[in-house]
Amino acid sequence: MRGSRVRTVAVVGASLAGLSAARSLRKQGFDGRLVLIGDEPHRPYDRPPLSKEFLSGAVGEADLALEGDDEDLDAEWVLGSGAVALDRGDRSVRLADGRSVRADGLVIATGAAARTLPGSEGLEGVHVLRTLEDARALRDELASGGRLVVIGGGFIGAEVASTARGLGLEVTVVEAAAAPLAGPLGVRMGGVVSSLHALHGVTLLCGVGVKALSGRRRVEAVLLEDGRSLPADAVVVGVGARPCVDWLEGSGITLDNGVRCGADGSTDVPEVVAVGDCAAWYDPAAGGHRRVEHWTGARERPALAVTALLSGGTAAQQPPRPPYFWSDQYGVRIQFAGHAALADSVTVEEGTEADRSFLAVYRRSGVPVAVLGVDRPGPFTRRRRQLSSTAAAPPTVAPAAPMSSHGP
Repeated sequence: MRGSRVRTVAVVGASLAGLSAARSLRKQGFDGRLVLIGDEPHRPYDRPPLSKEFLSGAVGEADLALEGDDEDLDAEWVLGSGAVALDRGDRSVRLADGRSVRADGLVIATGAAARTLPGSEGLEGVHVLRTLEDARALRDELASGGRLVVIGGGFIGAEVASTARGLGLEVTVVEAAAAPLAGPLGVRMGGVVSSLHALHGVTLLCGVGVKALSGRRRVEAVLLEDGRSLPADAVVVGVGARPCVDWLEGSGITLDNGVRCGADGSTDVPEVVAVGDCAAWYDPAAGGHRRVEHWTGARERPALAVTALLSGGTAAQQPPRPPYFWSDQYGVRIQFAGHAALADSVTVEEGTEADRSFLAVYRRSGVPVAVLGVDRPGPFTRRRRQLSSTAAAPPTVAPAAPMSSHGP
């Protein structure tokens, strides 16, 4: 079926990316049957506050709602039962509770799930942070105070450490890499940003992995590969996320660290597009496919995918804007746009690293490919616009590995 014959669209995934796709469908004139499927029982909610304001108790669950009070998408909501299979023959999505939803068009927005630490299953006091239920459990845990060990120094880990420290806990962050945030920011700037931990009394241990967790019913310590043992009353595992695409095995849709898509979210199956954390879009600037787990991408990219879905892939489109994310740590706003991995140089052009308030520009052969702002929102926004205007003609580079990093 081509775009004009799509009369029923199923959006599989009811978080930000799925909601953004549903909004785009209605905005672009789709007036057919719209079904939103979600494995969680909740209507769409905002995830970035889970590691910050919600975790600290500054906001409640009602404040997380993504839908407006008067918003009506004229959609059917199927919540609390996730997709387990896709029958490509009759274009039906089979759900965990046995129901099926048939559709002419499909938006895959099933997101990603937090990776766990092998051997931690069933051990009390060990947490991940991805869902509202995760955040509820961790918030209750932190209320007891004590010693928290965060495994993984990425954005989720850093934000949890910041929040926990603000609540008065003794916090240690363990990062296996030589420097936290080296993937999204590069080694130098990752080191600068992660120095915020020490400034606020958080212990940061880099270049060492975790061997195991010890404890009978409840975690008591984190055992490091170098022989050290870190006493712990609670542990947060922040070691990345895996795309939720197992339910698509055998469907004919190509999977490669997520759903493999073109630069507009199109898959290799007609009338099927993918968006959000589960989608590995082709990135012309990077010369390869990559998942971009950022809030802004989940909000903006679905409009491109919906255009491709409704037009049958015939509409000419501009490539998506360069990836953008922000993070709030210890009262400092960190903003980043572009691809640090493409750069051959990075220069601080405003402020100083020592003051933790600066603007840094990443370049390749003199062409800006990324920008980092630390407590410089105005200058960062101007540079980001300039970066977007040059993104249509990026420098030629070798294919890059998929990028997966936290983006509120």
